[in-house]
Amino acid sequence: MVAVLSALLGFLYLSACASSNPLLPRGGRSLNLNVVDNGGLGWRMPFDFPDPSVIRGRDGRWYAFATEGNGRPIQVAYADDCFGQWHLLDHNPLEHSSWTSGRNTWAPDVRELNDGSYIMYFTGEVPNSHRHCIGIARSWDILGPYRPDPSPWICPWDQGGAIDASGFVDPGSGDRYVVYKVDGNSRGAPTPCGTGVDDPNMRTPIMLQRVGSDGSTKLGGPIEILNRVPHLDGALVEAPNLSRRRDGTYVLFYSSHCFQDPRYDVKYAYSDRIEGPYTRAGGPLLRAPYYGLRAPGGATSSVDEHGHEFLVFHGDCGDSRRCLYSAQYY
Repeated sequence: MVAVLSALLGFLYLSACASSNPLLPRGGRSLNLNVVDNGGLGWRMPFDFPDPSVIRGRDGRWYAFATEGNGRPIQVAYADDCFGQWHLLDHNPLEHSSWTSGRNTWAPDVRELNDGSYIMYFTGEVPNSHRHCIGIARSWDILGPYRPDPSPWICPWDQGGAIDASGFVDPGSGDRYVVYKVDGNSRGAPTPCGTGVDDPNMRTPIMLQRVGSDGSTKLGGPIEILNRVPHLDGALVEAPNLSRRRDGTYVLFYSSHCFQDPRYDVKYAYSDRIEGPYTRAGGPLLRAPYYGLRAPGGATSSVDEHGHEFLVFHGDCGDSRRCLYSAQYY
């Protein structure tokens, strides 16, 4: 009877998209996420907009920040509806290069702090190097200008640097965390994604760092919560993002393979504890050719004003562009 009721609830969700389907406590069961497909997932903006993060402003609009492109070191777009059309702004929120080379600035993630200010985690290129580290910038306005700190925030140089930081506030405890990737595949020659897929010692672990209310003070050391499995992930795992379901399950979204590889995807793992251990799902949530997508990745999760869980992510949309997409999931 329980199974029949669960199936009926899932059908009603897909039909009406009225609310998120509440989960019962897992009790050791696997977590199987699904995408709401309303006739295919088309791009929401016809511009190159890789590695998007998303935040809802106090004005009710949605803002997305992305890797450099279209002549801007960091890109910003807005939408009145996160599932509607997005509009690219002629605006650079990070005006000073600070400790970085000012080039190859990747994967910005903006979060609101308890005092009403905003913190931006970003991936900056270290001068005279092809390696990257994670920086922090701050602003009292969601659009900036953001003032960067004078030195990197996380920079494990001997391990290859670090990229793809993403903030998270635990709804259960109110504690703040940041997840990021140790960029082990950058230790070799400067290639798009490294050449270490056949090296059993090459690591690209995803790390969890608890931080204070200012979003940056480190509380304890980082914890490894996932690493690549070469035959499943290729050269790397990257683009981590955390969410917490209403039943208390933590979900870690991440991408695997190289972003230039048609196998680039959005995977997820789950745990009853934020520190893990995390169990990998049986397969990717998004990959080609699902929903007509090509090389989807770099996903960020959020919850809209109606309680729907959704992802923004990029996908190959031709002419060397990675366009922004959004999709509900349950």
